[in-house]
Amino acid sequence: MHRSSFPAFKLFRSYLKWGLLCCIVTGIIRCKNEAPPPALPPGDPDNGGLLLPDNFEAVVVTDSVGRGRHIAVNDNGDIYVKLVYNDLMKGAGGTVGLRDADNDGKADIIAYFGGYKDEGGLPVGMVVHNGYLYTSTLRQVLRNKLKAGQLIPDSKTEVILIDKDENVERHWHTAKPMAFDKRGNMYVPFGAPTDAAQDVQTNGPGGMPNGKGVDPAPDLKWHGGIWRFDADKEGQTQQDGYKYSTGIRSVLGIAWNDEDDCLYAVMNGIDNFHTRYPQLFTSWQAAVLPSEPLLKVTEGSDFGWPYAYFDHMQGKNILQPGYGGDGKIIGRAAKFDVPVMGFPGHWAPMELLFYRGNQFPDRYKKGVFIAFHGSTDRSPYPQAGYIVCFVPFDKGKPTGKWEVFADGFTGVDTVVNTSDALYRPMGLAEGPDGSLYISESNKGKIWRVMYKGDKTRFGDAQLTRMEARKSRTYIKTPDEIADNLGKGGAMHGHMLYNAYCANCHQSDGMGDNNRYPPLRGSEWLGGNKERFISIVLNGLQGEIKVKGKTYNGVMPAHRDALDDHAVASILTFVSQYLNKEDKTFTLEEVNKVRKATEKKSAP
Repeated sequence: MHRSSFPAFKLFRSYLKWGLLCCIVTGIIRCKNEAPPPALPPGDPDNGGLLLPDNFEAVVVTDSVGRGRHIAVNDNGDIYVKLVYNDLMKGAGGTVGLRDADNDGKADIIAYFGGYKDEGGLPVGMVVHNGYLYTSTLRQVLRNKLKAGQLIPDSKTEVILIDKDENVERHWHTAKPMAFDKRGNMYVPFGAPTDAAQDVQTNGPGGMPNGKGVDPAPDLKWHGGIWRFDADKEGQTQQDGYKYSTGIRSVLGIAWNDEDDCLYAVMNGIDNFHTRYPQLFTSWQAAVLPSEPLLKVTEGSDFGWPYAYFDHMQGKNILQPGYGGDGKIIGRAAKFDVPVMGFPGHWAPMELLFYRGNQFPDRYKKGVFIAFHGSTDRSPYPQAGYIVCFVPFDKGKPTGKWEVFADGFTGVDTVVNTSDALYRPMGLAEGPDGSLYISESNKGKIWRVMYKGDKTRFGDAQLTRMEARKSRTYIKTPDEIADNLGKGGAMHGHMLYNAYCANCHQSDGMGDNNRYPPLRGSEWLGGNKERFISIVLNGLQGEIKVKGKTYNGVMPAHRDALDDHAVASILTFVSQYLNKEDKTFTLEEVNKVRKATEKKSAP
């Protein structure tokens, strides 16, 4: 008997027909309602100058929108960038919207908008959340409702948070990036208005040298921590928020990790250990310490600023020298929360991104990307950072290792001064297709990073080439002797100038128009380096004529108070920033004059 005559087989054949029909109909409906994602565009032949792990490609979305800070990408692929200052665009707005209309990876539409003022600060913060574009200025968190298909929002600008402290001096390190949990909360850091709670001391600006910190630190009441707010409520002030965590000097990178339902942040550490404490810390120690730590921020956590700092080489919190530390003493630092890991000093972490897309190999869902803007104050050693790294997680915790993910931003092998770096990575954002977007702050270049290989075959072998990048001078730990460049640093010089020179010559270098002459445009400082060095080392007395006017003040000798690096740094600052000359002073030049004039200056 033919099998089709069996009732059971007939029933099965009926089910099969209906099943196929349902699959076909479902497919048609899906095709109509959910168009397949467009193919990834080709990467640039040179990946836009970036060095990436094998099988990753990069295309330059745009290369000159203006000095960008943070970046956000909407669900439809539209890109938003916050510029450094509104006035750079001559009133056109401090936010940029970009759209790739033909899916070639390049921005076809670039539009500027946003009429808010940044009040002279560095705006940091841009997030697309629940259909809104959140943007921060120095003192505000704003948001605009995004409409489907519309690049520039025309909705009412809602002021979600405003910092009512109008004292501009207290806004140092108080940029307001944002992170959001799944319960309607927004987390915003209020950074410390001082470097190490010493700026109010009576022993000179910055509390130098060997200045003591204020104890207890008054800044901790309304600064140096992270506050929690309602993500949707308008008109909130800091007083309306809840102090979620404290002991955090300055945060620019902050993100919520859905995997462990917890807040993470990267902190910018204290600067100028050698400048502040020349008897305790060498220039090398000041270049690599303190760590820029990755923090797992839980409710009530305290990471110890300003009383402690994290030493990534010792792997523990150390008592800050302003409170009796010497680089080894732990003391009260033992009671503070320990970061989950630490990066080298002054790398300037700017952005965190927990990857959740499906385009990259699965390992990138278990960890976090961090963009390092790069140091400004590591002299006389090379400046460092200037990369995007990836920190692998295992079972929800960092492994303690980090990987170079994107390199090539500097354009040079050794960054002597920060200005040598061609690009400085700043913002990170994930696109709807899982692409990673990277912004930089020098010119406004944006890269879209894509993976084109077999995800299942990606492993350690593909990371070997990137691991070798750690030998670069701007990534490796510098050798204390071999990597000393012997040059003064303008940032150190600025701080030292304020402590030793500004009282007489004024902070702008214009003098007091009475006893103390101007430094700007002074014929005493141009051309002859030796004379300039000798004046700082050995002082100067008697009448002198500067720019046609006679002065008769007393310039004290600083040879005993300042070492060669300090003198070279002050003179570099005066030359480059006050006199606008492309002149750098070296430790060798200072030491030569010091030795040549030693007998003359001896009592």
